[in-house]
Amino acid sequence: MQGLSWRNADSNDQRCPLCAGKLRIRLREVEHALPRGSFDVFRCEDCGLGKTFPIPSDLAPYYENYHGGRHGATAQLCNNRRIAILDESTYSGKPGKLLDIGCGDGGFLLAARKRGWRVQGTEFNPQGARQRGLDVVTDLGEIPDTSVFDCITLWHSLEHLCDPVRTLRSIRSFLSPTGALLIAVPDIDGVQARLFGRRWFHLDVPRHLYHYSKTSMAALLKATGFRPVQRWNQEFEYDLIGWPQSILNCLLPTPNVFIDLLMGRSPRCSTAEKVTSCIGGAMLTGLAIPLVAMATLVNRGSTLIVAAHPCDLQV
Repeated sequence: MQGLSWRNADSNDQRCPLCAGKLRIRLREVEHALPRGSFDVFRCEDCGLGKTFPIPSDLAPYYENYHGGRHGATAQLCNNRRIAILDESTYSGKPGKLLDIGCGDGGFLLAARKRGWRVQGTEFNPQGARQRGLDVVTDLGEIPDTSVFDCITLWHSLEHLCDPVRTLRSIRSFLSPTGALLIAVPDIDGVQARLFGRRWFHLDVPRHLYHYSKTSMAALLKATGFRPVQRWNQEFEYDLIGWPQSILNCLLPTPNVFIDLLMGRSPRCSTAEKVTSCIGGAMLTGLAIPLVAMATLVNRGSTLIVAAHPCDLQV
């Protein structure tokens, strides 16, 4: 694994890739179930950006069985809400040309196309989206330099990217002068993140290479030529599932069994853990609804959504 020496390094010698501030250890030995491993999360003392260490030289094994059906029964709810945010955030108020980075199975692109948008996506595992008749490339570099988009979205994909500064600067070059950028990421300063620490479900190391807060997101946008214009602090199904799974992660030896079962996977754990996760997860999900409401009211949900415009856009 690359970066393994960070475990023994003096964090005071390490610098934030965004603002060059000092990185200090935030969480130690955050576990990943399969492949088995543990990782540390460092955090900048100035801008608050978090970074996972070590980063595996090959991340592919951590994405096996990751794609497809991740929203399950809540997919329609999720897409409807994102379309509403899209409509609210675009400057013209009319459908135009949209690029979704990390589009997954293409569910959001299909919803946007139905709404009247001309859509394209990127996804390093594009087969599922292409099978649904969507124009999806594997990398941003495959999009012609002359392409211009009225909106570019990153729904829970920015945290997976190895160079967020370079990515957003590239996005800036594709965005119309009156275009909108929409980003959704887990909020490392949310109630769940602070309460559960290394057991927080949405930490998701090592797939999540970076960890964002309101402060670090604002710094990233400023550094790459954007200014935030609107912010939301909740995505209901993300916030809801985070409570039961994080609690179960504190109680059981194998992480994320409940969500694996919900997604039709076969977690490698005892039958007792599976039964406990099913029963406990169902009960805790119902009890979590008021907790989601409480965290939202205090602006500390587990998801941070930001709409931004190019800095030279005057509205």
